[in-house]
Amino acid sequence: MAKIVGGFQDPSSEVLAEAAAVFGLLASSARLHIMWALSQGESDVTHLADRVGGALPAVSQHLAKLKLAGLVRSRRDGRRQIYYVDDPDIVTVVRVMVGQLTARETSSATPDRLREAGV
Repeated sequence: MAKIVGGFQDPSSEVLAEAAAVFGLLASSARLHIMWALSQGESDVTHLADRVGGALPAVSQHLAKLKLAGLVRSRRDGRRQIYYVDDPDIVTVVRVMVGQLTARETSSATPDRLREAGV
């Protein structure tokens, strides 16, 4: 039976496993950068590679993994594949996390606690 603490019910082990898999995919700074770029609007792989500073084949492979996991979708536009994030919740998670860490970085001269913690 799931515990209810502070008004929140513990998620099932299946939900936690799925969340861990999504966070695992986003643990790559390259994939997170791609997700950040796509959270700002759709793009093709060439423009994404230019924006994130990655090699075209590597960005393509990252997009394939994100697409397989259902985090990214694509549509055809002539000969190009246009990639986008179709889940507003994923966009929110990426924007909040990256936005908060960016705000901390620019407003504070404190060392990076996550790196110091070995994360």
